[in-house]
Amino acid sequence: MNRIEKTYADLKAAGRAAFNVYLCAGDPDLETTRELIPALEGAGVDMIELGMPFSDPIADGPVIQAAGQRSLERGTTLPKVLDLVAEARAQSEIPIALMTYYNILYKFGVERFVNEASSAGIDGVIVPDLIAEEADELIALARQAGLATIFFVAPTSTDERIEMADRASTGFIYCVSVTGITGARDELPDDLRAYLLHVRSKTSTPIVVGFGVSKREQVRALSEVADGIIVGSAVVREIESASQLPRGELVRKVAAFAGNLAQGVH
Repeated sequence: MNRIEKTYADLKAAGRAAFNVYLCAGDPDLETTRELIPALEGAGVDMIELGMPFSDPIADGPVIQAAGQRSLERGTTLPKVLDLVAEARAQSEIPIALMTYYNILYKFGVERFVNEASSAGIDGVIVPDLIAEEADELIALARQAGLATIFFVAPTSTDERIEMADRASTGFIYCVSVTGITGARDELPDDLRAYLLHVRSKTSTPIVVGFGVSKREQVRALSEVADGIIVGSAVVREIESASQLPRGELVRKVAAFAGNLAQGVH
């Protein structure tokens, strides 16, 4: 049982949902990302989804796309991100899932990636453009290394797709709240609760909802039906707004923002 699986098992026993935050690695720089990881853990965040910047991020909205571009312009690479995680492990045991696109894994080498990610202290991998039917190599290697593999379902997913994602996923199933790309939204779909309850009826794997969540009251409402909630664009936007501050002030400001959102599950 890796950190992701243990966290969700422990929180289920405690009767509450997990609050997860997305960070774009290297935005505004790698050192700031490294300092944010333990700071967010201290603020009440239960898991980090660490995004690997990519030039063509098909699942990402404009806020995260812009963050990825800023990071790439600063020279962020996969080896540097793995080093960042290894360094952060000296200060933090928070579960970390790396979100990356398959082009990066393919070029790096899937087996090499799994081995080096596991050694660095990454606990799971999320690949938005890799469907479960084509993920046998990654799944097999990840199982051997103790990495969780996390696949997506959406409001349009059939029962067959949900069951396929369930078989392929360890750690949790990522439930996309809306059809479309990432981005903070003032209102979430009226039928979101029914969709999440339907997915839950098809699986015993934890279900985690993301895309569009940006407010504490949304986090609180979703914690009633999901095992975890991911907030991404709202946090990335907060980092961008504080990017001209000294690093320590930025880290404190973002941790306070995330801590306020985390009160929705605490």
